[in-house]
Amino acid sequence: MLETLWFILVTVLFIGFFFLEGFDFGVGMLSKIIGRSDTDRRVVINSIGPVWDGIEVWLITAGGAIFAAFPNWYATLFSGFYMALFLMLNALIGRGVAFEFRSKLESARWRATWDWIIFFGSLLPPLLWGVALANLMRGVPIDQTTNYVGSFWDLLSPYSVLAGLSIVLLFLLHGSLFLSLKTTGDLRDRALGFAKRIGAWTSGALLVFVVLSYFETDMFTRHGIFPGMVPVSAGFALLSVPFLIKAGRDGWAFIMTGLTIVLSTVTVFMSLFPRVMISSLNPDWSLTIHNASSNEYTLKVMTIVACSVLPFVLAYQIWTYWVFRKRVTPADHLDY
Repeated sequence: MLETLWFILVTVLFIGFFFLEGFDFGVGMLSKIIGRSDTDRRVVINSIGPVWDGIEVWLITAGGAIFAAFPNWYATLFSGFYMALFLMLNALIGRGVAFEFRSKLESARWRATWDWIIFFGSLLPPLLWGVALANLMRGVPIDQTTNYVGSFWDLLSPYSVLAGLSIVLLFLLHGSLFLSLKTTGDLRDRALGFAKRIGAWTSGALLVFVVLSYFETDMFTRHGIFPGMVPVSAGFALLSVPFLIKAGRDGWAFIMTGLTIVLSTVTVFMSLFPRVMISSLNPDWSLTIHNASSNEYTLKVMTIVACSVLPFVLAYQIWTYWVFRKRVTPADHLDY
């Protein structure tokens, strides 16, 4: 029972991370794509300036929850995906430093360098997350002793790379709609125009990924050709976005891209349960919530702590977004 509860809690933490970090990464990439001047890029970055560092807490908490609740999962995942996680960590560090350093000097070359670091620091993590999630769904070489016996290059395949590109496109769409709600004037128009152009590409990439999942994973064999309302609803939510943009309902379009991210994350974890890592060598060697979890006492203590602290964390996050809910304009004080 507690193993299932903590699997759900880990899922919830990743839902929060991907939903919030989705527009965060998208905005970071868009700072170079739609930002035509230094002022434009400063406005774009300032739209996430007060909240970006708080979003990273969701990832740290998710990693800590896996470490404490499912130590065997943590050990196999972080050792097997070590190089991918190392690259992701460096990208996140460089991105965070760039946010703080880009405006420390008036030099155009200085700022351009940090702007490119922000761009690639926002591009690489969703690309790698897509690769990682696709491999979790498809399976990775895990031996009888729960050790990962592959290499970094074994994680790369047309299927996993497509997953990474799909997430990048989805986050770009999510971020452009976020900017349409946080900016004004020509910058807002450019964000909406970009969302209109990238919408079809995002839908197409995700459709191809779903089709490939039929051949690459056991999702459909476990749940049937109709995998349930969760993934189907994710598809309908994404397809509604162009119509909502055309109708001028930017807020609802943003909610629908967010719903697509939430339901897609749920779909990934649904396809895994009760497994947490699938062995491509032998299904019997897969890690599950039962053979990868901590003892019952540890899970009980963690449950008490989580139930006590989580409401305060959620309340603080909601309050933060409410305080910084206004649109950002060039007339505002720009620090980034």
